[in-house]
Amino acid sequence: MTLSAATVRRWRVALFLMFFLPGIAGASWVTRTPTIRDVLGASPGQMGLLLFGLSVGAMAGVLASSPAVALFGGRTVVSLGASATVLGLLGVLLGAVAAAPIAVFGGLALLGAGGGFAEVGLNVEGSAIEAALGGRPLLPLSHGGYSLGTFMGAVAGTSLNAFSVPIGAHLGAVALLVITCLVWAALNIPPGTGRADVCSPRRRLLVVAPKRGPFGVRVGTRDSRLLALGGIVLAMALAEGAANDWLPLILVDGFGTSAAEGAFVYALFALSMTVGRLCGGPLITRFGRVAIVRASIIAAATGIGVVAVLPSPALAAVAAVLWGLGSSLGFPLSVSAAADGPEEGAAARVGKVATAGYMAFLVGPPLLGFLGGHVTLRLALLVVLAVVVAAWFGSSAAREQTKTAHGAPEEG
Repeated sequence: MTLSAATVRRWRVALFLMFFLPGIAGASWVTRTPTIRDVLGASPGQMGLLLFGLSVGAMAGVLASSPAVALFGGRTVVSLGASATVLGLLGVLLGAVAAAPIAVFGGLALLGAGGGFAEVGLNVEGSAIEAALGGRPLLPLSHGGYSLGTFMGAVAGTSLNAFSVPIGAHLGAVALLVITCLVWAALNIPPGTGRADVCSPRRRLLVVAPKRGPFGVRVGTRDSRLLALGGIVLAMALAEGAANDWLPLILVDGFGTSAAEGAFVYALFALSMTVGRLCGGPLITRFGRVAIVRASIIAAATGIGVVAVLPSPALAAVAAVLWGLGSSLGFPLSVSAAADGPEEGAAARVGKVATAGYMAFLVGPPLLGFLGGHVTLRLALLVVLAVVVAAWFGSSAAREQTKTAHGAPEEG
């Protein structure tokens, strides 16, 4: 199907907006975590358990997303995911107002499920637009919509914290914004993207004859590459998630700042992620995916290490910028790399790689909360640092691929 330039343009804007919505929703909750923690009287470990609801919901959503895209197409899936995000915000709102931890847990589970369910659909839509644009990189810019939403939500949360605006009014207004934007965006995304109308048994994820390793495990080229890409996504998602879930509390508890100051540093992190994603396209075109992924790992590791071990709040604020820049491109570049190859298997490949990232969201918050209760949240970041450094060894998997005459991708 050939689409007009105007249709593709509206599609791009709609996709950017659909990335933006979970960003502003998530930041709106994160910037109020110190207040919610105080209302609930929760310890770091108990906050970790509440965040476990967010992680479980996200994992459940992303596991269901890939087959749902194949059945119904991306537009339906991302619309349902955004709707769940609205319900999640309302659940957190009710739990905070009523001081009910179970309601906060349920709201976070819905918030995570909405984001996770939309994840594969969003990235499949982005890959389809990249193809419509002749291969120009778009996913980093689209993910920049999420970061822009995070930044705007962080700025708003910082201001509302400073003026002691009630949580109910804050989250209720964000829920209304999400609903309004969702309606327009859904009407401007073409139906059916990623839907598997015809399944060809000949074209599968493994496009080379697989070898059998120990215990019968397949060791085909595509399997190995997706595994490495999943490792990068896991590390970058853990780095991003650690900041999204814990950075305001790390500043408050680890550096003795006020809640507004902690939210401000988180806003710096979100702004740097936004800048990295919105401005990363030309750098990717010039230097290639592998070089940018490696530079991202270095920047993220440096920022996390400084926050973990150095005592100055001012240095922590500078480090948050490096942390955000480093975390900004690894996830979208790895997803874009996974989408290389035959269109039929794109949803499955993206789903496998995105699932690795949501494993980080599943394990990360409770793990950091548990460790934070024993060795402080700052020192718990050393675990995140180690995982990010380890991602370096799989970075060559992000190399650009081209298709052969038989549809099998080869390194470009």
